[in-house]
Amino acid sequence: MAMHSNPFVTETEVPRLNQQILIIEDEAVFAGAVRKRLTRAGYQADIAGTLAAGAAKLKEATPDLLLLDMRLPDGSGLDFLADLQGNDANAFPVLVMSAYGEIEDAVSAMKSGASDYLKKPIDLDELLLVVARALEQNELSQKLTYSSKREQHAHEGADFLGESSAIKAVRQQIERLQQVTAASAPPTILILGETGTGKDVVARRLHADSARGERPFVHVDCASLPKDLIEAELFGHEKGAFTSAHTARTGLIEAAEDGVLFMDEIGELPMDLQAKLLAVLERRTLRKVGATRERPVAAWIIAATNRDIEELARRGEFRSDLYYRLNVLSITLAPLRERGADVLLLAQHFMQQNARRYGIPALSLSAAAAQALRSYHWPGNVRELKHIIERAVLLSGGGELAPENLALSTPAQPDTETGLNLSPGADTDLTLGDAELMLIKNALEKCQGNVSKAARELGITRMALRYRIQKYNLE
Repeated sequence: MAMHSNPFVTETEVPRLNQQILIIEDEAVFAGAVRKRLTRAGYQADIAGTLAAGAAKLKEATPDLLLLDMRLPDGSGLDFLADLQGNDANAFPVLVMSAYGEIEDAVSAMKSGASDYLKKPIDLDELLLVVARALEQNELSQKLTYSSKREQHAHEGADFLGESSAIKAVRQQIERLQQVTAASAPPTILILGETGTGKDVVARRLHADSARGERPFVHVDCASLPKDLIEAELFGHEKGAFTSAHTARTGLIEAAEDGVLFMDEIGELPMDLQAKLLAVLERRTLRKVGATRERPVAAWIIAATNRDIEELARRGEFRSDLYYRLNVLSITLAPLRERGADVLLLAQHFMQQNARRYGIPALSLSAAAAQALRSYHWPGNVRELKHIIERAVLLSGGGELAPENLALSTPAQPDTETGLNLSPGADTDLTLGDAELMLIKNALEKCQGNVSKAARELGITRMALRYRIQKYNLE
């Protein structure tokens, strides 16, 4: 509904780069006053006195925003709005105005695609606030749609490629989650896994396969948000909330609307904001910085981390109540080195993808290159594989990829603690699994069964070590 007037609005508004606004209003004096105020604020405004005149102007040019009266000499604004909805009305926001303040009209207008509803008489400063907010929201939605399509294209075909038991288990989990995500308020999901295992791909698949697939997907990287602005970025702020807040801003949580908010690297969120996020999850409302009222939160929240936040919570470095609230349902992604032949399937996919992208003839893997890929430890997981294959394709120019095209880093040298030689050509019959098992047993024995210490000794997370303990039945 319409916002209240704001004391921070001034006569000298920031220019809007000539954004076009069409006013369909039959009251000439009021329409003229609105156009004058919009023009002074930096907009380009045009007036149509009837629905027919408005339809003609829409055929000539598409505005950035439409101000539509509910009752005009030649028909109903609601009917006009319904027709727009059937002809891609989402291309621009529509603000409905009426001297008749019935709630039924407001509900009908919003259902027909209106962005907001204003009751006459309208305060012109209030109108400016609603116009600015609608334009900002529409611009953000368009950016999110473009970004989502671009990233989906980047991951196309590779999201769940593989036949290992680990990837099959993830597919089954997602299929089961489709039933619960149909609810109006689906449960929070926590995705766990090392860096580069594809946690964002899982989040996007959950979004695409849910009833919210056509709604926004907002990806928030908690590790990259600026520390001094992270609260305003997530929750938004009102104009004048702090020194540099010259205009109101929609936060990323609110921008997700009734779609999906994917909070990547949630383990990096500062402690003070963890409490505020917990309140959002519990009450399904948020309060902007500098605001006095709370707003409802309809977004489905999916979180991900490569850190062992259970251990962080135990050490007091992450709120335990937030951890339990996030960990309603969890999905754990296995590292690429534990997915067997999946590495070759993914490598073939990335080879074909990059050959098409760069116009390079069809490529194949030599037997030696395939063996090198299978033997490599993949600390960066699927993300590292994707970048290595792209580089190899560009340097090869076509034909068959050899090990030298891959330029993989040198494998580990003999381990002084275990005496295990993992260097190339070493005289050993051990498989990679045997070597890993031996390293884990040695670390657990050295640390007297303390999983956290053993994980630090091995240079992996506690979560990753627990996964391997279960894998090798070392409980």
